[in-house]
Amino acid sequence: MASVFSRIIAGEIPSYKVAEDENYYAFLDINPLTKGHTLVVPKKEVDYIFDLDDDTLAGMMVFAKKVAAKIKQEIDCKRVAVVVLGMEVPHAHIHLIPINSEADVDFHREKLALTAEEFQEIASKLAK
Repeated sequence: MASVFSRIIAGEIPSYKVAEDENYYAFLDINPLTKGHTLVVPKKEVDYIFDLDDDTLAGMMVFAKKVAAKIKQEIDCKRVAVVVLGMEVPHAHIHLIPINSEADVDFHREKLALTAEEFQEIASKLAK
């Protein structure tokens, strides 16, 4: 069965898309730590990031760099953190999290509760 991320990429499940090319897809995390928290995934479904072939992994990082630059431009933050956990969904992914301190990357703290309008507004800014 396809992962939830593959289903998002295929359009079977809605998402707040931020960027896309032929190999990668970036969309807002629906349980964000901060406004602009974005997930970057390869379109090729591979469970573990370090099981990706070298070209796909390198391309994913270059794609993530472009998305992070847009996040930094549009979201008030000091940095964009890059986090790879990979335990939640069996599909390689990178978290890009706008941060002002290391405390912003605490996955155990309460997530933001954003409205659909807030998600759409953020996605529209980042997709420009």
